Amino acid sequence: MARPYDLEDDGAQASEPIPLTPEQAQTLRSRIAVFSPWRVVLVQGVVGALLVLVVWLTFGRSDWVGSVAYGGMAAWLPAALFVRGFVRQKNASGAGAALTGIFVWEFVKIVLTVALRLVAPKIVWDLNW
Repeated sequence: MARPYDLEDDGAQASEPIPLTPEQAQTLRSRIAVFSPWRVVLVQGVVGALLVLVVWLTFGRSDWVGSVAYGGMAAWLPAALFVRGFVRQKNASGAGAALTGIFVWEFVKIVLTVALRLVAPKIVWDLNW
């Protein structure tokens, strides 16, 4: 017998959802992996730092190291800011407010990313794209 939360093989959609028992709901919750968006930000930062290290050890050119460091920061900072705003949306008053907040933070992330790219030639000495 199929559990209520399993997909049906024939592709037909049930007209009414079948409510889960507390035990079934707990089993379903335990099967869902919890994923933190901060893990993505951490990996982005580590990859950026490793790239800086590789460029420094391989080429030893300070202009290249500075360019890679700024590029990594210009990708990492907007992502970290977005995740901070995204995580705060779970405290929103409703689903609509949460969705609006996510869109606002995504817009902030895009604007900051573009702004960091535009000011890069003025900030990084001898920028190497």
